[in-house]
Amino acid sequence: MNIREKQEQRELQTLPHYACHSANSRGRERQEDKCDIRTEFQRDRDRIVHSKAFRRLKHKTQVYISQDNDHYRTRLTHTLEVSQIARTIGNGLMLNADLIEATALAHDCGHTPFSHSGEEVLDDLMPGGFRHNENSVRVLTAIEEGSAGRGLNLTWEVLDGVLYHSGFDGKDREASTLEGQVIKLSDKIAYVQHDIDDSIRAGIIKHSELPSECIQLLGDTHSKRISTLVRDAIEYSSSLIEKGTNSIRLSPPIKKALVGLRDYMFENVYFGPVCKAEREGIRYVIEFLFGYYMKNPDKMPGFYQRITEEEGMERGVCDYISGMTDNYCIDTFKSITIPRAFNI
Repeated sequence: MNIREKQEQRELQTLPHYACHSANSRGRERQEDKCDIRTEFQRDRDRIVHSKAFRRLKHKTQVYISQDNDHYRTRLTHTLEVSQIARTIGNGLMLNADLIEATALAHDCGHTPFSHSGEEVLDDLMPGGFRHNENSVRVLTAIEEGSAGRGLNLTWEVLDGVLYHSGFDGKDREASTLEGQVIKLSDKIAYVQHDIDDSIRAGIIKHSELPSECIQLLGDTHSKRISTLVRDAIEYSSSLIEKGTNSIRLSPPIKKALVGLRDYMFENVYFGPVCKAEREGIRYVIEFLFGYYMKNPDKMPGFYQRITEEEGMERGVCDYISGMTDNYCIDTFKSITIPRAFNI
């Protein structure tokens, strides 16, 4: 019995029946020889960490575009915070930590430059729309290049968790595994709390302005609120599972408080005057680049030119722009619009 098989055996012996066991994975689209050391989900995690899409998250915005403060979150630090929160919840429920970690690290690999503002523009420009969760799956299966060609050939469970991590109101389809559902909830816990933290640091809002009823229930500091939400997620989900309902949820009063903070952030930050002003500039840049490459596809790298030939012009242009970092997007815009003689 090799190292991987011993780990799989340990999972079967220690993880409860409602957890996703590595040995029972639905597998990959392309069959591969198994690793002697790592389980399937550990292997997925390593492929994601070493991918270009994951590295580019370092220079993709979380909320604030003009990052003159190194302490603001980026899409990468958001991803790491989601992973930390999700692993804590998963450990409390005795779920598969490797599947949780792999899905958390992968969930935003298809996000656009300039956060949701960039996503909104591409959603308007693309026939059929654009959603970052679906694009994350596309990046992982068709854009990134693995050892055997296009796509990282990840397991079905990781891709399922990535695809269904978006949404908040319960109307959206849930991931098939509890581990995937943990990612969805952890994403909401992470971004609402760290966006509050960044917005206070930026001087956009004050802590005293946060809804008092939400703060009283969740806590008056960043760490207290996360602790309350994580503890509640473990305890309430555990009670549901014991009753035969395999679902990851917050208790109704705690969920109401989180939704209250989220609604406050949408009104005062995400749709507030500072972000609104930045969105106008972002829209202009992305619409310009989209139109430029639609007329000049030969200016894109050869990889994306091939996509335009295989899947259509809009698809290739969208893949190229959505993969850009904030800095690269701005630099590309400048290189096209500013005469070279003045671009010193």
